Amino acid sequence: MPDSSRPLRKLGFLTIGLFDPADPAAGHESTLQIIGLGERLGFDSAWLRHRHLQFGISSPIAVMAAASQRTSRIELGTAVTPLGWENPLRLAEDLATVDLLAGGRINPGLSVGEPMHYDTVKHELYPDSFEVEDFGYARVERLARLVSGEPVREFSGKQGVAEEFSNRVEPHSPGLRERLWYGAGSRKSAVWAGANGFNLLSSSVVFPEPDQEPDFALIQQSHIRAYREAAAASPEPGRARVSQGLVVIPTDSASAEQREKYRRYVAERTPRTRAPQGPKGMLFAADLLGTSEEIAEQLYAHAGFQEVDEVAFALPFSFGHEDYVQILTDIAGKLGPALGWAPAAAGVC
Repeated sequence: MPDSSRPLRKLGFLTIGLFDPADPAAGHESTLQIIGLGERLGFDSAWLRHRHLQFGISSPIAVMAAASQRTSRIELGTAVTPLGWENPLRLAEDLATVDLLAGGRINPGLSVGEPMHYDTVKHELYPDSFEVEDFGYARVERLARLVSGEPVREFSGKQGVAEEFSNRVEPHSPGLRERLWYGAGSRKSAVWAGANGFNLLSSSVVFPEPDQEPDFALIQQSHIRAYREAAAASPEPGRARVSQGLVVIPTDSASAEQREKYRRYVAERTPRTRAPQGPKGMLFAADLLGTSEEIAEQLYAHAGFQEVDEVAFALPFSFGHEDYVQILTDIAGKLGPALGWAPAAAGVC
């Protein structure tokens, strides 16, 4: 096992919260149980993917609110919430409310851009304004301003006998602005996140520059370095955090049946990692499958991993509850320590 020059400081996991449309409550309960298990195993954070009109979590804020009442320490995040589906003012209210309920443990991860399959849903999502909606950075900048407590309007004060109004989003949760993350897959978005005071979520997808070789790890490394350079030159340098999210599947305690299932899953997804995909040349990271020792070897050699001391390993989309229990138990008990990580103390907020 090689030595790590940068021991892993924070270990998290990411789940899609898959459910059966015939019994969605069971899937949501499974997600909450997995988050509770993560806290007991000492994970630092649990992150929820955000899926609309699919069979995964469509309302991660509601799930985080529920999880906050079953846990006391583990941080809860979204990776990521696509702001094209959101009203920033209403989202700011919900995020602040849940952050207060959670005792300041919420880490909202955000992205911008036109909603996926926009033409199929725009008449329901924005029936009167779908042609003029702005899905650029201004949308996330507005959310950040509102979360930080900047005024929404000039009007405030008492009206009548009992009504009292504020000129900012209420409730206000101090510190939440510093825990906003941006999911960046390109150099441009990474630099923007660093320059504008967001933490960086780097995942298993990157978009290379025209002159870059299609090497996922080196491209991700270049994005993280560009982010750090931009963050260092921002008005509040030194606050920026970077997390990496790859799919890792340790097999230390897996049954023979599980190992075969995992092997088939990785084999089915591997072809897409061998060449750029689509008109923008999107690159997917390879899933890491094997014993914790084998995965740690691969991570230490990964140029992107070498740049971070926080991770949010992604759980595979389509596995069962017991598979996730096995994977998380092996990550916390074997892979994390192999990367220099120590579990958080139980009950410490």
